[in-house]
Amino acid sequence: MLEKFDLSKTITGAEYKMSEKILKARLGELQRKAWDLKIPIILVFEGWHISGMAEDINRFILSFDPRGYSFHAMTRPCYEEFLKPFIVRFWSRIPVRGKIAIFDRSWYSRAVIECLGKESPEEEMGKRLEEINCFERQLADDGYLIIKFFLHINEKEHKERFNDLKKDNIPLIFDGDEKEERKDLDYIRNYKEYLPFVEKLLEKTDMPYAPWTIVEANDRSFATLKIMMTSIHAIETSIEHATRTPAQQTLRYLDIEAQKIPQLNNFILENVNLSRKMDDDEYKESKKLYQQKLAALQYELFKKKRPLVVVFEGWDAAGKGGDIYRLAENLNPRLYRVVPVGSPSDIEKAHHYLWRFCEAIPKAGHMTIFDRSWYGRVLVERVEGLCSEEEWKRAYREINEFEEILTQAGVIVLKFWLQIDKDTQLKRFNSRLIDPEKKWKITAEDWRNRSRWEDYKIAANEMLQKTSTTNARWIVVESNDKRYSRIKVLKTTTEVLEAELKK
Repeated sequence: MLEKFDLSKTITGAEYKMSEKILKARLGELQRKAWDLKIPIILVFEGWHISGMAEDINRFILSFDPRGYSFHAMTRPCYEEFLKPFIVRFWSRIPVRGKIAIFDRSWYSRAVIECLGKESPEEEMGKRLEEINCFERQLADDGYLIIKFFLHINEKEHKERFNDLKKDNIPLIFDGDEKEERKDLDYIRNYKEYLPFVEKLLEKTDMPYAPWTIVEANDRSFATLKIMMTSIHAIETSIEHATRTPAQQTLRYLDIEAQKIPQLNNFILENVNLSRKMDDDEYKESKKLYQQKLAALQYELFKKKRPLVVVFEGWDAAGKGGDIYRLAENLNPRLYRVVPVGSPSDIEKAHHYLWRFCEAIPKAGHMTIFDRSWYGRVLVERVEGLCSEEEWKRAYREINEFEEILTQAGVIVLKFWLQIDKDTQLKRFNSRLIDPEKKWKITAEDWRNRSRWEDYKIAANEMLQKTSTTNARWIVVESNDKRYSRIKVLKTTTEVLEAELKK
């Protein structure tokens, strides 16, 4: 999960000063509006210990009127607090309506640290996360706005900052003896050991009513501005919900003097190298090799009763049909099916949106290839306004739960996003227009979708970030070159199946 974030992002001093002034003024204005509307706000800051959290929080809170917020540093609880149920400790710090509570670390850090000493830390952690999810949902249902940040730095930066603190004799903890705080210090120092634990925590508690924002914190100025912009977006949205009439269901995106402020959105797709190509000879050789392997692996799946689900999503004209054709070309049709997903029927609309996909989930030993899927809820339905904002935001959790149910039952889930650039899409659209055999593939809807490229890019990036989980990760396929795309799909599918069937 965290490896997907580009930690090299920086911002110049001039950009920071210009943007900070605008954003601080906007935050102050929004604080006053939230107070007038009695909207309570909770801001949670978590992250690696030496990620610059204190500095970023301080820069951030200087935007606010100190009469309207409270600050809580969640260090080791006192004896009386230890005697209480875990989550009860934090209720007393929840703000009154209209005020803001800022947590410098929170129930999350305490859950990690306190579970590590248990006999079954993972089981204990699971219980804590269930409590936390319930706690946050109860608050959100009651009108609280919960904004959560995880400040992320890489291991190298972590070690360098840690060593700098040791050289300068700066204490790592400010409220206790090192011997008493050994577990806290252990959590602070051991980056690699706790990385999987932290990733699992972020996945399990990234909910529509309290989503995580990962902040790339190698550059502290960049981190500060991302925190400010994300908070502005969230508070603006909350204010809009509080003031809209039931008939007003328009979706809004972050738009704060966009021309003046650098773009800080974490676009995974902007980092994809679309120049990758493959020559014809290598393509033919690789295609033959991997199709033969897949044919053999299909029978291994059948013998071991392991179902396989392959999901294809991506831009129009990205090559999904061609990739699926090559994937299935050498397979036994008795053991697989391809399910093309279009607009739902009236009956399907009358059910929960996941209902129509359940029938197509393969039985043991079989495979289903989805040409588009349940991700339509957070892509086309979101962008085209075919579902409410509440519905597509809730869908991230529902989809992750749905896929977790599948993987827990032994289903292998592979998800491919086919990425092309806008120019390549246009060339393929025009090519279809003049090819009698492909003309049927291009529709007015394709052109309309293309006109909303930026909206779909925002939705796709958020989808990739929020639904790439430990057991069902997204694989982004560089698809400007169709041969490269097809081989990457074949090779990845082969390697995943080989690894899974060895278990």
